[in-house]
Amino acid sequence: MAAIAAASPAAEAMLRAVFVALALLVAGLPAASQPRETRGAAMGDFDFYVLALSWSATWCTITGERRGAKQCDPGRNPGFVVHGLWPQYERGYPAFCTPEGRNPSRRAMDIAEDVLPDSGLARHQWRKHGTCSGLPPEGFFLATGAARRKVRIPAALEAPRETSRFAPLEIERAFAEANPGLRPEMMAVTCERGMLEEVRICLTRDLRAFRPCPEVDRDTCRTRELSVPPSR
Repeated sequence: MAAIAAASPAAEAMLRAVFVALALLVAGLPAASQPRETRGAAMGDFDFYVLALSWSATWCTITGERRGAKQCDPGRNPGFVVHGLWPQYERGYPAFCTPEGRNPSRRAMDIAEDVLPDSGLARHQWRKHGTCSGLPPEGFFLATGAARRKVRIPAALEAPRETSRFAPLEIERAFAEANPGLRPEMMAVTCERGMLEEVRICLTRDLRAFRPCPEVDRDTCRTRELSVPPSR
């Protein structure tokens, strides 16, 4: 049987270069591509909150109108709506925490209806995020309302009647100017199909102050400019 020939020095050097390139590529993958959700985490074990404010017109254009969602009815004109209040780790976030919290009562749902645009969304937010807060359902929805009241919407985004275009950083700066203590590195502006999707703002656990959140900030849309559909 013929002996297997040893690889030439040039071939070995090329293989080493390929392995190094692959290692650098994996190490350089963005955080968003890595697993970030920790299911079944302990209730109340987290570092800070994210208040997610969804631009309703974008959601309606992509999803809501197809579902016949009431928030998309003409004349409702909601602008930003609360998507949720999300407990976060410095890296990643807990979800569907254990032991499972009780189902929201009628009183809890009454509170939720004053904060979130849809009862189905409210129940989902409780199961996925509220159970991780360490609060009962009533307390979680009250906290969500308190977080929303802490944030002032910039005048240019309160109720635009025509489609406008902004750089993500312009939106971050507008929120920072409207909210003393808030800075661009304390939030993320996300987009979908070239349109404004959400503004996600980081808050301390007691909801008294805004705070830096590098991982959340890295989720900011990387496009130079995004479209903001008119509110309804």
